Amino acid sequence: MSLTIPSPAASQSSVEPGEDRAGDAAPRTYQVRTFGCQMNVHDSERMAGLLEGAGMVPAEGDHADVVVFNTCAVRENADNKLYGNLGILAPVKAANPGMQIAVGGCLAQKDRDTILRKAPWVDAVFGTHNVGALPALLERARHNSEAQLEILESLDVFPSTLPTKRDSVYSGWVSISVGCNNTCTFCIVPSLRGKEKDRRPGDILAEIQALVDDGAIEVTLLGQNVNSYGVEFGDRQAFSKLLRACGEIKGLERVRFTSPHPAAFTDDVIDAMAETPNVMPQLHMPLQSGSDSILKAMKRSYRSTRFLGILDKVRERIPQAAISTDIIVGFPGETEEDFQATLDVVARSRFATAFTFQYSKRPGTPAAELAEQLPKSVVQERFERLTALQDRIAAEENAKQLGRRVEVMVTAQSGRKSEETHRLSGRARDQRLVHFSVPEGAESPRPGDLVTVTITEAAAFHLVADPDLADYSLRRSRAGDAWDRSQADSCGVPAAGGSPAGTTGVSLGMPALPPRAG
Repeated sequence: MSLTIPSPAASQSSVEPGEDRAGDAAPRTYQVRTFGCQMNVHDSERMAGLLEGAGMVPAEGDHADVVVFNTCAVRENADNKLYGNLGILAPVKAANPGMQIAVGGCLAQKDRDTILRKAPWVDAVFGTHNVGALPALLERARHNSEAQLEILESLDVFPSTLPTKRDSVYSGWVSISVGCNNTCTFCIVPSLRGKEKDRRPGDILAEIQALVDDGAIEVTLLGQNVNSYGVEFGDRQAFSKLLRACGEIKGLERVRFTSPHPAAFTDDVIDAMAETPNVMPQLHMPLQSGSDSILKAMKRSYRSTRFLGILDKVRERIPQAAISTDIIVGFPGETEEDFQATLDVVARSRFATAFTFQYSKRPGTPAAELAEQLPKSVVQERFERLTALQDRIAAEENAKQLGRRVEVMVTAQSGRKSEETHRLSGRARDQRLVHFSVPEGAESPRPGDLVTVTITEAAAFHLVADPDLADYSLRRSRAGDAWDRSQADSCGVPAAGGSPAGTTGVSLGMPALPPRAG
């Protein structure tokens, strides 16, 4: 589907790309704003790469010549969030005639021309299947003074073949598949992302090797159902083989993956996790509900016994594994007995982290048509009970980490209180967030370096380490060296011991995830 729709806002735009308001030849600036899952974050890296390939540069402040919204359609408030942001930008664009706004992602795939009807100042709308069209759509909108809408019904180009501008240099997302073959009644993703399409193993491993060659020491494998990888070419053990192959990549120190589906989670994957040293002792396993009747209504093809059995097997093979999950509260028809079953499974599972959601009615999903939609007050009360239980469990599980020595990969992000605590932040091998201090007289790490420290404090959502000099160990890494080079490149000066300024590499991004979303 490709349409051109007249846009009052687009018709105002008469500034050529590369011109600023004073008439000099400054490059246009861009900003990509991302909502939603890790797959959207990864798609945003592709969008940034495409815009930079078109000659644009990242905006340094709040103002950008091109603003791209990469949207999510999973939650009910996604629409409000998008249109609220577009409304804020309307007067900004009116005051800056050369500015352009584009909307892509799942909500664009779903709403299509609705976006241009509600926000006619938008210049381009594109879907999940044609991310690569973004620069061309922006240029056509500018040239024709008309908004451009292009929504494809199937994948045009596999996203991983597109240029990429990643956010940081020490770890990155690697997409192994796109789309989903499941029919969960609450989920709109299959209709927006399409059927599962798998990349060939050689292409995936080549991308990982390229990232490692550029300094990355951590990758996260992405798929809507990452462990069903291989279904398209008929190899049921393709995912476990891929994990083992990652273990053969020299310099790759940490491998993670998200999100698997319990129904397709097989023992060969657990064996590969346990037997491949660089696959981290961490697993995200979506539960959604602990009630078998609700799981059936959701069309989740497993039951609570199966789910708990997977966790038992993982912990038998990987005793230190930290397991996280997704849970939906208030699915249509959920009784108090059903909800209690969820609480029981959560209590037994001992999750390190849970992403808990109140059920969100999404038009176009079978669950939206069910008669027994629950009152908001009931859903809210259950949500609060669930989060109170999970917060207590998370605090108890984190308390077990006290006195443990952990290896932390330093990240560029710091905690909210970092200015007053003077602590840096990073992720342990099991993905727990650790805030740590550098003892007086010790060398400070760079993002991508690894420190080994003893945990001295524990809270529900993070750990703290305040080591003395004898307890603090720093290992400078290739990723830290790559960080130095990236900082030198951005400043236009040579990095000591690194590549000369002006050389460009792949910069890698793995955004920090919150402990819980509600």
